[in-house]
Amino acid sequence: MTAFSDFLEAAILNHFFRNTDIGAVPANVYIALYTAAPSDSGGGTEVSGGSYARATVSTTSQWSAPGAAGLTDNINDIVFATATANWGTITHVGILDAVTAGNLLFHGALAASKVVNNGDIFKFLAGALDITLA
Repeated sequence: MTAFSDFLEAAILNHFFRNTDIGAVPANVYIALYTAAPSDSGGGTEVSGGSYARATVSTTSQWSAPGAAGLTDNINDIVFATATANWGTITHVGILDAVTAGNLLFHGALAASKVVNNGDIFKFLAGALDITLA
């Protein structure tokens, strides 16, 4: 995942070039699954229904230390609830600052789309959700 949202881009630029407080770092971020791509300004089609909920990931202990290549990734598996209905074809992922609604921070396409049907469990294995700043 390499795309910053417009919200995050503005917060970073305001912080460094306008001496504006960027705000408190959230204790958690929330991983969202999409069947249609979000853009830097948001949007997209997030999965809904069928027991879907964003996955909660701690910002203090669940990400690797960034390396020289500007990469961090998830330390542990990120597991979503078992689908109780068909979720469709998951094509994109987003990271937001709230469990519902909230601000999109990062987004990107999956390396391979994944169909999630009733009874399936979607997960990112440890190290599989990469965030790169280059």
